[in-house]
Amino acid sequence: MSTWATVIVASLGCYGLKLIGVSLPESLLGHPRVQRVASLLPVAMLSALITTDLGAAGHRYSLDWHTLAGVAVGALALWRRRSLLVVFLLAIATTALLRQVA
Repeated sequence: MSTWATVIVASLGCYGLKLIGVSLPESLLGHPRVQRVASLLPVAMLSALITTDLGAAGHRYSLDWHTLAGVAVGALALWRRRSLLVVFLLAIATTALLRQVA
């Protein structure tokens, strides 16, 4: 499968999941268990991205101080209850800026 076909399929899948999410009834979305799971999703997503980044340097785990600083900023933003997008953007920008400066 070509790169563009993969991007299009992934985009359609993400759109479908989003559509399903907004189509769910309010009674289901207001359930305490659903609320609890939804509150844990940002942490799970950030953990998955960190794990992926650590393994991106080949088949060995690599961790440098730039990545640690980005993770720390992302964790601080999560602790301050910022949105998931803000958490990711702050962590990414911090890591990229520190790598550019160093």
